[in-house]
Amino acid sequence: MKRFLFVAGFLFIYFTGSVQSKKPVIYSVAFYNQENLFDTIHDSGKDDYEYLPTAKTEWNSEKYSSKIKNMAQVISQLSRNKVSKGPAVIGMSEIENRRVLEDLVKQPSIASSNYQIVHYEGPDKRGIDCAFLYNPALFKLISSKLVSYVHPTDTGFYTRGFLIAVGKLAGEKITLIVNHWPSRYSVESFRVVAGIQVKALKDSLLKEDPSAKIIIMGDMNDDPMDESMSQALGAKREQAEVEKGGLYNPWWNTLVPDSVGTLKYKGKWNLFDQIVMSSNLLGKDDKTLKYYQNEIFVRDFMLEQDGLYQGSPKRTFGSGKWPNGYSDHLPTIVYLIKR
Repeated sequence: MKRFLFVAGFLFIYFTGSVQSKKPVIYSVAFYNQENLFDTIHDSGKDDYEYLPTAKTEWNSEKYSSKIKNMAQVISQLSRNKVSKGPAVIGMSEIENRRVLEDLVKQPSIASSNYQIVHYEGPDKRGIDCAFLYNPALFKLISSKLVSYVHPTDTGFYTRGFLIAVGKLAGEKITLIVNHWPSRYSVESFRVVAGIQVKALKDSLLKEDPSAKIIIMGDMNDDPMDESMSQALGAKREQAEVEKGGLYNPWWNTLVPDSVGTLKYKGKWNLFDQIVMSSNLLGKDDKTLKYYQNEIFVRDFMLEQDGLYQGSPKRTFGSGKWPNGYSDHLPTIVYLIKR
C-alpha cells in the first residue's frame, strides 16, 4: 500500500510539474519588400526593361545572382534570435515572377527551411507581384487566391492585387493577406480605395467565419496614421480601441520619423511596411494564438555605413550606382505566442 501511494504521489508531482512548466511557443510572421527582384530575361507584357543586360543598370547575371544571395541572407536571419526555425510565413512584394522565387528559396542560406511558394501573376504594368514564402513544417497551406484591386472610376488603373493565403499555424486556422498598395506617384485616394477594399475582404471573411484570425500585411505606401490605414482600413493605434472584428496596428507607436522606420526619404523615416491583425489575436489568454510583440528587423550590413545616405537602407541601386545592396525597405515581423 505504501509503495502504491509513493508511486501515485510521484506520478502526480511529475505530471503536475510538466503541465505547470510547459512554456509558451513563439511563432513569427514577416513581411519584406524585395525592391525590384527581377531576373535578367524579358517577360512578355511586362515593363521590365530597366532590369535587362541592355539597360542602363546593366542588370546581368552577376548582379542578379548577388541580389538573390543578399535577399536570402536577410531572410536567413529574420527572427532567428527568438524563433529558431525563423518565420512561418513571409509576405513579399516587388516580385517579378515565380522564377525569381524559385531561385531565392534554393539559396544555401535558406534552403534547409524548405520554403514553399504562393504566387500569382498579377496585372501590374511593371510586372511586380506580391507573394508568400512559407515553411511547411510550421504553416500548413489550405488555399490561396489573388483578389484584384479595382478603382471605382479609373477602371484602366492596373496595380497589384491582394494575395490571400489560408492555412494552419500552431493547429489554428489563420488567413493572411499580403498587399502592395498604389505608390505615392498616385494620389492618396487610390490608397484609400485599397484600404476600403481590404476592409471589405476582412469583413467578408469574418461574416463567413466570426472566429477567423486574420493578418493583413504589406507595403501600404502610407504610414499607420494616414487615412488609408487609420480610417479606410480602420486599423487602431491602441489595443484598447479595437472592437470585436476590428484591427490593431502596432506600428503606429513604433514609427519615430527622426530615428525609427522602414524606409527613409529626405532624411525622415516612414513606416509603410506594416502587419496588422484582427481583434481575436489580442488578449492575454495564450491558450490560443495571441499577438506577442513586433519588430523592425535591421542589422548594420543592411544600412549605408557612410556618405550622403548613411544610416539609410542599403538598396539595390542608388543615384545611378550599384552598391550591391539589399532593399530600400526594412523587413517587419510580428511574433505570436501560444501556450
